[in-house]
Formats: sequence, C-alpha cells, structure tokens
Amino acid sequence: MTIQERIQQTRHERLTYSPVFFEPVRKEEKEALLRLLRDNPQISVFDELQSQLKELVKISHPTRSLTAAETSEAIEAHLNGVQPEDHGVWVYYPWSGKVVHLLGREEFIALRTSRNMHKITAEERDLLAQKKIGIIGLSVGQTIALTLAMERVCGELRLADFDAVELTNMNRLRTDVSSLGMPKVIVAAREIAEIDPFLTVKCYTDGATENNLDSFLAEGGKLDILVEECDGIDVKILSRQKAKAMQIPVVMDTNDRGMLDIERYDLEPDYPMLHGLIPQIDDLASLRNLSNEEKVPILGPMAGFADMSQRMKYSVGQIGKTITTWPQLASSVMLGGAMVTDTCRRILLDQLRVSGRYYVDFDQLIQ
Repeated sequence: MTIQERIQQTRHERLTYSPVFFEPVRKEEKEALLRLLRDNPQISVFDELQSQLKELVKISHPTRSLTAAETSEAIEAHLNGVQPEDHGVWVYYPWSGKVVHLLGREEFIALRTSRNMHKITAEERDLLAQKKIGIIGLSVGQTIALTLAMERVCGELRLADFDAVELTNMNRLRTDVSSLGMPKVIVAAREIAEIDPFLTVKCYTDGATENNLDSFLAEGGKLDILVEECDGIDVKILSRQKAKAMQIPVVMDTNDRGMLDIERYDLEPDYPMLHGLIPQIDDLASLRNLSNEEKVPILGPMAGFADMSQRMKYSVGQIGKTITTWPQLASSVMLGGAMVTDTCRRILLDQLRVSGRYYVDFDQLIQ
C-alpha cells in the first residue's frame, strides 16, 4: 500500500467516534470479540478488571479496610461463578486500535463517580444521568464538554461544530498533533468515549445551522441546557431564538475576565435575549460571512466590550492588523469549563434559578 493510499484510508477512519461493546456473557458477542482480535492482531488489549473489582469492593465497605483475603472472597462472591474474563464488557476503540475490559454500565458509573460523593449524591447523580446538554462551538466548548463528561453532569451530550483542528487551536484545545485536520466534534467525542464509553454523544459535524438546529435542540428529547460557544453571530442569535421558543436555558462563557452569561428561558420565557444586548437584526443571513473585523461592532455590546480586560480591548483593535482573530488562553478556557459545568449542574439540580452576567476575574480577586 502506498503512502497516499494509507492517507486516504486514515481519512475515512477519522470520522469514527463511537466505541463498540462486547458483552462476553453473550456467546455470540464473545465469539465476535475473539474474531475481531484474531483478524486484527495489531489491536492492543487492556485488562485491569481485577483492580476495578478491588475498588468496587472497597467502596462497598467504607467503614473498614478489608484484608487481602477478605477482598478476594468479596470479589469471588461478586462474580458469582462467572469467570473474570466474562464479567462486564469489552470496549473496542477502533480509532486507537484498543480493546479495554471494563465493569458493566451500572458498576462502572457507580465506581467512576464514587469520589463525587457527597458533593453530588447518588440520587443527584441518577437524576443528572437523565439530562441532555448541547454545546455549539467546540474550540472553547471542548473543555466544557470534557469537564461535563468527567463530572458526569448529564447522560447525553450533543456537540456541534463545522470546523477542523488547526495548529493555532492547540494553544487551548486539548488534543495531539495527529488530530490536525480532524473535525473538532470528533476529537471531543473520542476523548469523552475514552473517559466514559457509556455516555451518549451525538456529533453534528456541519455545525449548528438553520436546517439542523431544531434537530439539535429537540430530536430524541429536548435539551435541558444549551451551551453556546460559537463565533458566528447569526448562530448566536438564531440558537437563542429557538432556545427561547422551546424554553431551554442558555449558558455562555466568553473566557475574558471569567465572564459567564445565564439566560433562564425555562423560568422566564420573556427574558430578553442575552440580557437585551442582542441588536435588532431582521436579516440573519447578512451576518453569515462577516469577517472578524466586521463582527466587532455587533459583538462588542453582546460580549461587553466596555467591561473587557485592557489586553482584550487592545487585541480586538489589532484584529486585521497584527493578529487575525481574538486571542484565547488555555487558562481562561479551562476556567470557563469549570464555571459552565458547575453552573449547568446547579441549574439541572434546581439549585440555581437566576439569569444574568457574572465575572470570576482573577485580576480582581487575586492582587
């Protein structure tokens, strides 16, 4: 096979983001797994089920430390005659050529979230598992998606972005150089699957558009929260129009001065879009192909230009002169991931019922 043929083969594989599950207690699935491994000797196999079972037994006996013998007895009782090889699931990640042996769904979730207790109770965890969150814009939104997944703030994530990873994204986007040219949503979905293969992830590689926004927001069940992190002004406005009509709350982080916006259309159906900062625009199509320079007069009020940090104000004035777009720092993006995740969790658990614009400004807090 030539280099170009290998490149074309790899490009086709780059759109895969869903892992494949094999339940070995089902004879046909065990045979399919063995066939996969036999036909693909390059696949790496990872089996740390024993350590997972030890941890599972440990969290089941929080009042004292079990001896090695007691742990072995508890594991044997838990397996109840099933061979360790046939317990749980084997998960195949086709993009990395790995098969990993994991606990079954309920055991995996209980163990992976055990160190959330009691900051998130078991009842709250189970409630959050029923929730759906959509994220538009995966440059900043990737960190939000990963943090939501790690904390397991929802059971389903919908990701929308039309863009591919570029080297300039990698000052803040967590990935490796082999991901260059890959859709950002695929990069995020794969990492989520490698953290928690039982989370449902749906990718919209065309981004959020007028044609698919209704599907993104409602197909398969209405979103419980929309996280809007896109650069397109038309989509910023259109997604809010539709979210408002469907009474879906919107959360947005702008990663300058730790600015966070919350719009509770679920509690306040008449709440003004983006706190009344979105201008009246009759023709959204006219906003689609604006340059970054042309976006500034419209985005300025929406993004709170008057309250931006001095360096961001200066940077905005340099767009088209010394830089091509507004800067974003990894530290600010990571902070945004934490703020949005915490906010979404509190909204979903009915612990936060406000709309407004808020700041977590390190320059002000730490002097």
